[in-house]
Amino acid sequence: MSSASRRPKSPTSTPKATGERSRNRSSNKSPAANSNTAQNKREDRQRTQTGARVTSKGNSSGNSHAGSNATSSRAHPSARKASARKASTRAATARAAIAPQDVKVLLFNKPFDVLCQFTDETGRATLKDFIPLPGIYAAGRLDRDSEGLLVLTNDGKLQSRLTEPKKQTFKTYWVQVEGIPDEAKLEQLRQGVVLNDGPTLPAKVQRIEPPSLWPRTPPVRERKSIPDCWLEIQICEGRNRQVRRMTAHIGHPTLRLVRAAMGELQLGALGSGEYRLLSQDEIAALRNSLGR
Repeated sequence: MSSASRRPKSPTSTPKATGERSRNRSSNKSPAANSNTAQNKREDRQRTQTGARVTSKGNSSGNSHAGSNATSSRAHPSARKASARKASTRAATARAAIAPQDVKVLLFNKPFDVLCQFTDETGRATLKDFIPLPGIYAAGRLDRDSEGLLVLTNDGKLQSRLTEPKKQTFKTYWVQVEGIPDEAKLEQLRQGVVLNDGPTLPAKVQRIEPPSLWPRTPPVRERKSIPDCWLEIQICEGRNRQVRRMTAHIGHPTLRLVRAAMGELQLGALGSGEYRLLSQDEIAALRNSLGR
């Protein structure tokens, strides 16, 4: 064969073959090698993601702890206040614990127009104008325009028992009313009447002769054209101005109201504005009557 008949080689065949061989080498890598490479990349991504999650969790946990600490820190003042209140209550209870021999119970005949308290900013007459003893407090109240027995003590527990509703301690009142109520009207009070704050409990009611009392200052305004009479009313409730509202309900307004007794405690011969201290024997009897 002549040299002229030979086909010359393409000058680009070598590079092409080289590129193909390179691609072939790359594509002809073993499946295991390719698998290992992909696995390594996945592991790298997983490590990166795991690290990010751990960092996020750590930050979240840190923030949570910080928030918890902040909440706890904010709660501290309330906790301290609550603790202070408990300590104050314990201290007050300790102060309120009075030795039996130091307990005082005082009976006072409160005059008309005297407030049932020891201070008044407007200068009206108060208990302080009549009772010089410190540290005693009224067991129950008596309206400014009412008179008679007021019990005071320095024993908080005894004070509570004297006024405890479930004890149903009867209080006796002498009541001057306008007009002469008949038995039917008195029976209404005995059965209980319905006031604007609800029905009253049954009361003990009877007509009595005018009691021997001190003159009232100022005197009761009596109308000569309308007669009046006195009732003894016993109730075991303590609503605001209850007796006055009860007599008004049956059409006989109260003209004068005097508390004569509170349970076993009697006003006795005390003059208006006078008081006396109970003896230790009388205090012991009072405790027994209240069930200690």
